[in-house]
Amino acid sequence: MNSPIIVWLRRDLRLSDQPAILEAARKGPVIPVYVCDDETPRHRAMGGASRWWLHHSLARLDEALREKGSRLILRRGRSDEVLASIAEETGATEVHALHHYEPWWRNAEKAVGKHLKLCLHHGNYLAPPGSVTTGAGGLYKIYTPFWRALRERMPPHPPEPRPREIAAPSTWPRSDKLDDWGLVPSKPDWAGGLRDMWEPGEKGARKRLQAFVEEASAYESQRNLPGVEGTSMLSAHLHFGEISPAQVWHGVADAGGSVATFLGELGWRDYAQNVILQFPDYGSRYARDPFGDFPWRTSKADLAAWQQGRTGYPIVDAGMRQLWHTGWMHNRVRMIAASFLVKHLLIDWREGEQWFWDTLVDADYGNNAVNWQWTAGSGVDANMFVRIMAPLTQSEKFDAAAYIREWVPELAKLSDAEIHDPSPRARPKDYPDRRIDHREARERALAAWQVAKAASSQA
Repeated sequence: MNSPIIVWLRRDLRLSDQPAILEAARKGPVIPVYVCDDETPRHRAMGGASRWWLHHSLARLDEALREKGSRLILRRGRSDEVLASIAEETGATEVHALHHYEPWWRNAEKAVGKHLKLCLHHGNYLAPPGSVTTGAGGLYKIYTPFWRALRERMPPHPPEPRPREIAAPSTWPRSDKLDDWGLVPSKPDWAGGLRDMWEPGEKGARKRLQAFVEEASAYESQRNLPGVEGTSMLSAHLHFGEISPAQVWHGVADAGGSVATFLGELGWRDYAQNVILQFPDYGSRYARDPFGDFPWRTSKADLAAWQQGRTGYPIVDAGMRQLWHTGWMHNRVRMIAASFLVKHLLIDWREGEQWFWDTLVDADYGNNAVNWQWTAGSGVDANMFVRIMAPLTQSEKFDAAAYIREWVPELAKLSDAEIHDPSPRARPKDYPDRRIDHREARERALAAWQVAKAASSQA
């Protein structure tokens, strides 16, 4: 029998259209390995909501592997050290994996490659990040020309089916027990809302895609309405690699209507990875001046009110409570809530990025960083800081009354006319007053912007 081949799994937890597994299965016995590595990413280790998802995704993947006569090996520690140890135990000399572009995973790939033959495959994006280049051969920094160039290379490859069989090694290396990793909260168990809403794993991803195909043609008209499930709800499945972007593309491309708008959003994932490929510290460093001189406020009370959904702005509070309960927030509301933190409360976007990192089941380094810097105005491609969202107007414009009633039950009895902007007389006693009036917040934000520009010009 040939020496076994290790498949190193990270955010690619599927059997279908998974090039690393497919290639390893063609060559010989396979040892699928997931390493719970909190040491390599350090402060970028997964947050609580992502860990909950990971637990269930790994359990489903192990079930799928066992149906093929294989199994998932679980180990904890530094990826390069763990893989080297497994190779020594089993006689494996070759590791197959999918490319990852977060800076810590790129470092880990280099470390693994020093000890073992590492064969990296593409499969997490529509096109390999770094491969879509300008006429001069550089990488795009702006989304629109990037998407135009990427679209010319579409459609992506037809998805490959899962392997018919996965040969097992003559002996299996030791494996941890998933339950011993403590990924699922117990004291207290705050994951009830996540359990009610999500089905992690490849099967759950296929169900989400099938459900979305029926709605994809109306994506443009429905995606901004929080009270309507008009988005794909695939973000976490894509983040954990339970479904490939090629599978999603081919699944919806013929839906007609406004599906092209959705495909552009799928392209945004690729764009975000191209940004962090160029700027590995994009999640913690401003990309533009004058944000290094911005007079951010450090109000713990305001930050806590935002986190808890107690700002006094119904659409913001509904979004933040939805996030805490389900690990997810509607995309339009994410923009409103992010803008409110940065421009109404004048709190550094990095505080919000970290909160989303811990509470989102789809907490993706590239998407999270790019979206926050876009909202703040500090990104390489960003909305201007002086464009300040009016959350009360946005709430009414996008018909968020039903959404607010679901997540802010204190306001459920208010009429559609009142619920977006409750008057002092209509506002229930158990619902907080606004942290700051919109007009006052706008004036304060614009004044802070002028201070930052003046300080930057003198530096």
